[in-house]
Amino acid sequence: MFNYFLSLDPVLQALIGTLFTWGMTALGAALVFTTKSFNQKLMDSMLGFAGGVMIAASFWSLLSPALEMAEENGVIPWIPAAIGFMLGGIFLWGIDKVIPHLHPNASIESAEGIKPNKKKRSTLLVFAITLHNIPEGLAIGVAFGAVAAGLPSSSITGAIALAIGIGIQNFPEGVAVSMPLRREGMSRRKSFMYGQFSGMVEPIAAIIGVLAVTFVQPILPYALSFAAGAMVFVVAEEVIPGSQEEGNKDLASMSLMIGFTVMMILDVALG
Repeated sequence: MFNYFLSLDPVLQALIGTLFTWGMTALGAALVFTTKSFNQKLMDSMLGFAGGVMIAASFWSLLSPALEMAEENGVIPWIPAAIGFMLGGIFLWGIDKVIPHLHPNASIESAEGIKPNKKKRSTLLVFAITLHNIPEGLAIGVAFGAVAAGLPSSSITGAIALAIGIGIQNFPEGVAVSMPLRREGMSRRKSFMYGQFSGMVEPIAAIIGVLAVTFVQPILPYALSFAAGAMVFVVAEEVIPGSQEEGNKDLASMSLMIGFTVMMILDVALG
């Protein structure tokens, strides 16, 4: 089975990887079929863990290969890494300011972006998580694209490790959308549908990422760094604050450390 996966086109590999991450989002959202509420401490620890996974993936799976590739190409390594990283953060910041969205547990009055015109809370919640899934799908696509480009600093096992890590941290994202909607009285089926829908953007972003780096290889160090910057922005702007807003700061912080360690081991061991 693994050998068959290796023989596939990189676009299909990235698509399969992000279908897995989307499935993990759906799995988290499916918890609404078993309960109407979720232990807040467990939720905060899961979000902290997800933040740690994303930070580790940003360096070990994206920034580190970008630095190595730039050096192999005879470029000063930190230049494409720094430019791409900052552009990724600025890109997410710009989208964050434009697209109306609402963070979990926030009131409708605190919706961000262009002021929504009578948009439902459920729609705004989905928009928020969808925004955060764009860099994750892009990162997976770029990682598989780097392997297809034959760059020595990239490996198929490293790309698979990245997809597994992002899949793990997608589980609490599905919970974060579906549970608040269920608590507000929405049916289990609708809460689940809204929760898993946010992961749908990842396969699309992955295909864009893999095609971009396959056809324009010189941008690969910038693309990897761009995805890393976008992911770190998401962690700093949403995941860490969201994991600590109920007062479970120590729990969330230690969970972040564990998540970072798990993703680091996963990436180094498989990569």
